[in-house]
Amino acid sequence: MAGMALYQNLVADLRGEEFVEHVPQTRLLALVGLGDGTCVASRGDLALEGEWLYRLKDWIDRKWMWQYTGGLPSLDEEEDVEDAIASRANALDVLRKTPMRCGGCGAKVGSNTLTRALASLPDVPSSDRCVVEVGLDAPDDGAVVAYDDTRLVHTVDFFRSFIGDAYVFGQVAANHALSDCDAMGAKPASALALCVVPYGGERQTEDSLRQMMAGARKALDEAGCSLVGGHTCEGSELALGFTINGCVDEVLAKGNLQKGDALILTKPLGTGVVFAGDMRALADAADVAEALQGMCRSNSYAASTLRRFGCLACTDVTGFGLIGHLAELCRGSNGARVRVDLRDVPMLQGALRLASMGVVSSLHPENLRARRAVANHAEGIEAGAAYELLYDPQTAGGLLAAVPADRAAACVAALRAGGDLKAAVVGEVLSAHDSSAFPAAIEINL
Repeated sequence: MAGMALYQNLVADLRGEEFVEHVPQTRLLALVGLGDGTCVASRGDLALEGEWLYRLKDWIDRKWMWQYTGGLPSLDEEEDVEDAIASRANALDVLRKTPMRCGGCGAKVGSNTLTRALASLPDVPSSDRCVVEVGLDAPDDGAVVAYDDTRLVHTVDFFRSFIGDAYVFGQVAANHALSDCDAMGAKPASALALCVVPYGGERQTEDSLRQMMAGARKALDEAGCSLVGGHTCEGSELALGFTINGCVDEVLAKGNLQKGDALILTKPLGTGVVFAGDMRALADAADVAEALQGMCRSNSYAASTLRRFGCLACTDVTGFGLIGHLAELCRGSNGARVRVDLRDVPMLQGALRLASMGVVSSLHPENLRARRAVANHAEGIEAGAAYELLYDPQTAGGLLAAVPADRAAACVAALRAGGDLKAAVVGEVLSAHDSSAFPAAIEINL
């Protein structure tokens, strides 16, 4: 009860103003439910019991909890952020339109914003010893550099925490960073960490860092990737990222789709929505547990299995959502046309429930701009929550790959037998190298 007075006096102290007076309570009203639909109310020497008191207690409790659920600010933007930026110089006005910002891959900068920013940079020159094979001129999941007789893959990922468990967060962050190597068919060799720990005393900082890096080491060690160094600093929120260096012989690029190929997705969609719901106390514990189970699973086995069954085109589904990353595959294949069978796309049940309630990630509006790649977007909107999840940003998401159609069923069976239990064929490549296909290169089969 003294919280407001304490806040006001802290502000007054900083401003050099007079303190407000606060008189603490000497007695309070206590309401204790008896578990049988009745309640005991006591204040000082007075005590009452009755069903009507339970109804009063229930109303008070529900009003209190509403402040942590329905009373929280909406994640939806009330106006287009791009318009807000154009009309206001103060960035705080933009942030007020989206007061709750997601962590994980939901905290990424949108695809359009990133593309425009990088387009103005000059080409990266190659040297006699270092030849850039894949770089900013043709972005992929990672950069590919030929250095003397070795082909190296360099990737980097970094984001704010979205859960309170530092150990699990470290494991998810490492898996997410390693996934870029998996998507390109590379073997991760070494990792550098960039850690941000919240301000605090030495013991708290040490404990947070130890837990986070222990989780990260679990994922890195299982992948055969050595943690060789890094950098730490303080910040307002826990955050973690990795630079991963790997070796590759034949690159699985974002391209090379062939007509008739089957599209396979190895993990269900919906992590962005689940943790956006968790921020508002709308997600069930089972929803969060199911999401984390997939996020803690490495894509290494899936990558090797896909390659074994003839995969030549692959990417991981992360911040830009399934539609955004599939559009990149089509663009990298000189305008391939594809079909996605919405009913076959694996999705987290909790995410479907939350999406049907209108819960979306704060990155969702930016990802939705990839709708121009969908030929029948207007029809997709009518499909509701399932279609919305095609744009949901994923953290430590699965792989999206093209496999020859006659080997797809066996590939999915092998993936499921190895632990990727939700792997499924989600569509087909209708045509390849069709310049007329873009921008509307994706057809959704509802």
